[in-house]
Amino acid sequence: MPQVNSIIHALKSNLKAHGLKYADVASALDLSEASVKRLLSGQNLSLARLEKVCQLMSLEISDLVQFMQERQPLLQQLTEEQEQQIASDIELLLVTICVLNRWTLEDICKVYTIAETDCIRKLALLDRLKIIELLPRNRIKLLIAANFAWRNNGPIQRFFQENIGREYFATRFNQEGEQLIVLNGMLSPRANAEFQRKLERLVREFDDLNDDDAQLPLAERPGVTVVLAMRLWQYGLFAPLVRRK
Repeated sequence: MPQVNSIIHALKSNLKAHGLKYADVASALDLSEASVKRLLSGQNLSLARLEKVCQLMSLEISDLVQFMQERQPLLQQLTEEQEQQIASDIELLLVTICVLNRWTLEDICKVYTIAETDCIRKLALLDRLKIIELLPRNRIKLLIAANFAWRNNGPIQRFFQENIGREYFATRFNQEGEQLIVLNGMLSPRANAEFQRKLERLVREFDDLNDDDAQLPLAERPGVTVVLAMRLWQYGLFAPLVRRK
């Protein structure tokens, strides 16, 4: 049953990526839209109907299975050595970020001034580091989650804090697609833990949207970076006003 759920989820993701709605599927299967919804929600789609839906997207069932396999659970964290190697090589870091966002070799070389041979060498290094699997014709299969957890005070976290953090916040956050929300309150340990669980669910939703859009052309999915942070902290500028005990 878990594999059936995965195939249905892969099917829905591909339908969305192709701009197709339940009404389009209903027309192809000669069913009502409500019937299609029941089929997909109940995991009762026959093999014949699955093939028809795939044909609607010019896909083979094998393409759908491959897509499903590519979405299997991935590594969630790198080793200290892996992080160090990536953080110490700016071109390798760039290529890593690109492949995590499902760029192809052609995409990288088209957008950045990295020679194809150099880019292939970086991809081969990522393959040796077990971060990707470099497939025939230089296709790329991720072996680590796109939003893997940085090691606490590890090389990537330190690189971000030292080189990117200030640049990231050098904006008014008033452009389309930007938003800055700062919350301040007083939470019990129980409420704090509950809010952190909600943040983790939000991260999973972001990952799902990122995976769904991975099939779109590069020009239709501009890069975005979300920073979610929560800590026990008081504004330092108020420190001189604190009554000493």
